[in-house]
Amino acid sequence: MKLLVTGGAGYIGSIVAQQLLAGGHEVVVLDSLERGHRAAVPDGARLLEIDLRDAEAVVDAVAEGFDGALHFAAYALVAESVARPEIYYRNNVLGSLNLLDGLRAAGVQRLVFSSTCAVYGEPEVVPMDETTPTRPVNSYGASKLAVDGMIADECRAHGLGAVSLRYFNVAGASGCLGEDHYPETHLIPNVLRAAQGLQDAVKIFGTDYPTPDGTAVRDYIHIEDLARAHVLALEGARPSEHRIFNLGSGDGYSVREVIEAVRTVTGLDVPVQEAGRRPGDPPRLVAANGRIRAELGWAPTKSLTEMVADAWAFAQERPHGYAGAGTH
Repeated sequence: MKLLVTGGAGYIGSIVAQQLLAGGHEVVVLDSLERGHRAAVPDGARLLEIDLRDAEAVVDAVAEGFDGALHFAAYALVAESVARPEIYYRNNVLGSLNLLDGLRAAGVQRLVFSSTCAVYGEPEVVPMDETTPTRPVNSYGASKLAVDGMIADECRAHGLGAVSLRYFNVAGASGCLGEDHYPETHLIPNVLRAAQGLQDAVKIFGTDYPTPDGTAVRDYIHIEDLARAHVLALEGARPSEHRIFNLGSGDGYSVREVIEAVRTVTGLDVPVQEAGRRPGDPPRLVAANGRIRAELGWAPTKSLTEMVADAWAFAQERPHGYAGAGTH
């Protein structure tokens, strides 16, 4: 198939694009490079440097014809979304509407959307399945939920076949492609930076949660397992239907367990600084992934140790990320 990958210069989009290329598909990456990296676009993919907020450019780009689209392009910093909600609605929601307009005009009938467990907010029941009430507590989650709603309406009104994948915590790397955000807010790369001496310490926000070791528990999924789910989701898109799947390992690991895994993998000390809880951080977030296992035949294959080992290999190869590798 000929496939469009928006945000294909980012962490997740680039590795999905790499898997699609390995599967024999033709891949066109659409990315503004505002937060993505030119060096992350995998060899063999064609890059269109376009911002999804430019409606005319998006429609023109999609008009060349595609068999399907995978939509990753979005702002994804929770704290920023709280401080500047307007840019999240403009970029994530309006940009997605422009993409839907382009897909409809070009007759593209398959879409996989990069959604998030942030649409659930602070759940009362864990593990969380797809029937968990959606009550986002920040504009990032709210913007993703709004796009889910638009996609559902598009499917009903215009026959689009779409799948939304609601991610939990994505981690790891795939060869020369890995995680490089600024600012970096994800736990594993920050623990690795502390181990490398690139930052003074890793902060543990909250040590008095009702969890076995007092630190918050999260569900981590290897980026390659996650990417594989997108290929299955694309194949599983059904005309006029919007399917939603949680995408997580189904296991939870505490902050202290992640730090210990980094110490084990790297053989290095990790300086730690304990701090108070952050507002809105639930004690435990874990996915119930029974639906995607049953309906798409997907299952996670990689452990926390493998996630850390692959992220560590990328961090050693690129201690400063894609900087100096023609990133923009």
